[in-house]
Amino acid sequence: MISKNAYKKERDGLQQGIYKIINPFVRLMIRMGVTPNMVTTIGLLGNIAAAAIIAYAGYEAHSSGSPRFDLITWAGGVTILFSLFDMLDGQVARLGNMVSRFGALYDSVLDRYCELFTVGAISYYLIMNGYVVGGLVAFLALVGSVMVSYVRARAEGVGLECKVGFMQRPERVVVTAAGCLACGIAGLVTPESPSIAFNILIIAMAVIAVFANITAFARVDVCRKGLK
Repeated sequence: MISKNAYKKERDGLQQGIYKIINPFVRLMIRMGVTPNMVTTIGLLGNIAAAAIIAYAGYEAHSSGSPRFDLITWAGGVTILFSLFDMLDGQVARLGNMVSRFGALYDSVLDRYCELFTVGAISYYLIMNGYVVGGLVAFLALVGSVMVSYVRARAEGVGLECKVGFMQRPERVVVTAAGCLACGIAGLVTPESPSIAFNILIIAMAVIAVFANITAFARVDVCRKGLK
């Protein structure tokens, strides 16, 4: 089993490797006058678009009976594309010397909106296709996602740093986008067995639901010990 320190080191190393790749593009954006808040807003709009695609697929399932796995595949791709802006905005702020406290707050607020829209749409999609339990699992994933960030914010409000846990936002984005892509592709490849595709998406939501809520409670425990 990978230790927490080893996982953090590996995660930070991967992040630094990604930064080396995107930094030339970031510097180009800075020269063009793009601000971190503009990047953050574009990311939100892209995630809203992905959520709208998923919600429309749910509507189509309800009205015509078609699960529209093609739309879910597109939604997964759009989620990956625009979630990259979540990393870009921080780099634009750092490399462009535009770091601000409001920018950090704005980024955090819009991150929550992104998850509320996307995972909420997935819950709706599953319910409209008759997977009510799966929709509930997605709702629990949404609860866990919000609480992970909320506990950290409350901890910082009382003077504690609380970043422990596995299922943080980057991991949740990857699992959500990968779940949508795998669901859509599986549904297109095996149209005679749509349950396989839906189960893939439900499993992805279950992974987030379990580990995000564990992370939230782990952070509460860290705060309990730190405030003694």
